[in-house]
Amino acid sequence: MTMEEDGPHPALGIDHGDARIGIAATDPLGILAHPVETIDVRTTDALERIAVLAGQRGIRTLVLGLPIRSDGTEGTAAEKVRAFGGKLAARIPELPLIFVDEAYTTLAASAKLREAGRKAKQQKGIIDQAAAVEILEAWMNGI
Repeated sequence: MTMEEDGPHPALGIDHGDARIGIAATDPLGILAHPVETIDVRTTDALERIAVLAGQRGIRTLVLGLPIRSDGTEGTAAEKVRAFGGKLAARIPELPLIFVDEAYTTLAASAKLREAGRKAKQQKGIIDQAAAVEILEAWMNGI
C-alpha cells in the first residue's frame, strides 16, 4: 500500500445545523477543501445522504465540526453534534470520525464570501458549505 492509499484523504467535512448541514470535501491528496452541498434536514435523511456522498467520493475520514464555547466548555449545541456524530459513526462504522472545534468557522466563511462579493442574502444557500470547508481546513492545518 502506498502512502496515498493509506492516508486520511479524501475527507468529508460536516457543518451540522438544526435546519441545514453543510458538506465539503478534500481532494485525494488533502491539498484543498471545496464545497460539496447543503443538506436540508427537513427534506433529506442526512445520515443516508452523507453515507452516499462518502461512498461516491471514496471518503476515508469524516470531520465533524464541534461547537466549543469560548471558555473551552461544551454546551447543548455540542451535545446535539455529539449525538449526531454517534448516529453517523453507527451508520458508517468503517470510517474514522474526528471532531474539530468549529469556533468561528461560520464567521470566517461569511467573511470570505463577502470578500468574494457575496452579500449576506446571497450567502444563505452556501454558507453551510463554506463553514464545512473552514472545518476541513482547520483539521488539515492541525495534522
